[in-house]
Amino acid sequence: MKLFILFLSSFVLLHSSTLAGPNIIYILADDLGYGDVQCLNPKRGKIKTPNLDRLASQGMTFTDAHSGSSVCTPTRYGLLTGRYAWRTRLRSGVLDGGNDDPLIDADRLTVASFLRQQGYRTACIGKWHLGFQSDVTQKKEKGRSGLPVGTRIIGGPTTRGFDLYFGCSNARTMSSLIENDRVIEHIEAIDMLPRLSERATSYLAACSKSDAPFFLYLPLTSPHTPIIPSMAWRGKSGLSDYADFVMQTDAVVGDVLAALDRHGMSENTLVLFSSDNGCSPAAKTTQLEKQGHYASAGYRGYKADIWEGGHRVPFFVRWPGRVKAGSQCDQLICHVDFMATCAAILNAKLPDSAAEDSVSILPALLSNDGGPVRDHVVHHSISGRFAIRQGKWKLAFCPGSGGWGKPSDADAAKGGMPSVQLYDMQADSAEKTNLQQTQPQVVEKLTEQLNAIIENGRSTPGTPQRNDVSIVINKPNRKAAKE
Repeated sequence: MKLFILFLSSFVLLHSSTLAGPNIIYILADDLGYGDVQCLNPKRGKIKTPNLDRLASQGMTFTDAHSGSSVCTPTRYGLLTGRYAWRTRLRSGVLDGGNDDPLIDADRLTVASFLRQQGYRTACIGKWHLGFQSDVTQKKEKGRSGLPVGTRIIGGPTTRGFDLYFGCSNARTMSSLIENDRVIEHIEAIDMLPRLSERATSYLAACSKSDAPFFLYLPLTSPHTPIIPSMAWRGKSGLSDYADFVMQTDAVVGDVLAALDRHGMSENTLVLFSSDNGCSPAAKTTQLEKQGHYASAGYRGYKADIWEGGHRVPFFVRWPGRVKAGSQCDQLICHVDFMATCAAILNAKLPDSAAEDSVSILPALLSNDGGPVRDHVVHHSISGRFAIRQGKWKLAFCPGSGGWGKPSDADAAKGGMPSVQLYDMQADSAEKTNLQQTQPQVVEKLTEQLNAIIENGRSTPGTPQRNDVSIVINKPNRKAAKE
């Protein structure tokens, strides 16, 4: 009898470990363009990114991946909730980064809270930028703008599913270093990225001593402004401070991968890497292009724009033994797909009130030839302009860039440009020829589809949900705000 019980216990333990999900790391760069990664832009990319190139060679490269928005805050909301941020009160722009009400409602399921329900340890290390309150008013302290040391954070990451938080609110408040729900010290902005790398690798070391799976969300502060590469990286690129900062960002990815190797966790860890939106014009993109580097590769526009350069982003996935090394996928995907993908990996069901816009990309990861995982994706710009992509067609509901690019919507409207833009992304990935006049039936079909997606409160099968606010597709042509 004792032998049988011992055998049964061993079987249960073995079976449990077999069913346990992989460790998951999601690294999110800030303002890294599609063309900033060498392996994605070999002909018109001049920045060396050996660690990202290595990650791509060891996993799958997605060539048609998109952030949920062409700016920061809404993309992060979508990634963590599986819901488009334009369904919330944030219909344009980003949160200020001071005392903002949290954008993620307290009762909304996040990837972190979902994974914690599945037995995961959860950590967020990096830039939050999704709002929180504090018990003091933001002010200058010793020449630094930010929250005083000792300030208590209210409604931050540790209330949205994360066991541990270490980082800052956003670029404007990078001097205030937060741990869990307290500001613990003030640091120089140039030291933030190295501190994040150090904390991430120490977290991985701690996780290696536990049998519980972990989820590490690592939203980096780079290469967003302020563009401040460390002394060790200055001049490394031979191009600019921005290019140096991209190389330093790539090195942080290398630190994470090396830590996984060092602690024997690489084989059971799913690593995803992407960017929150395209490269910012603040990187002096015009000057970089004169030097032969095109941060948006061959795509039109940059951060903030509705054009591809605003939201088509690098996307690499490594999962040894499951995702084929050196593979490429041209399927249409979006950051909001992360939550449904995690659920599919763990064979767990999400409630109808969560992840309303999330589609599992697991079949694509496993190279299952079952057709496209996604029928469409909704794009959104800094000024709140919409676009919808289905198959080869992309319909943008604005006459200009929808963001900072030229022509602006106001200038385009004054110049008599059509109020919508329709592009054949297979024949015209640079979005040069507007086909709205010759393809009215496509314009009508995609307009109806977007209206249905808005009205249903979701873009995936399930019980219709309510948006938090009233949503208007066509807005007055105003100048886009700065982030």
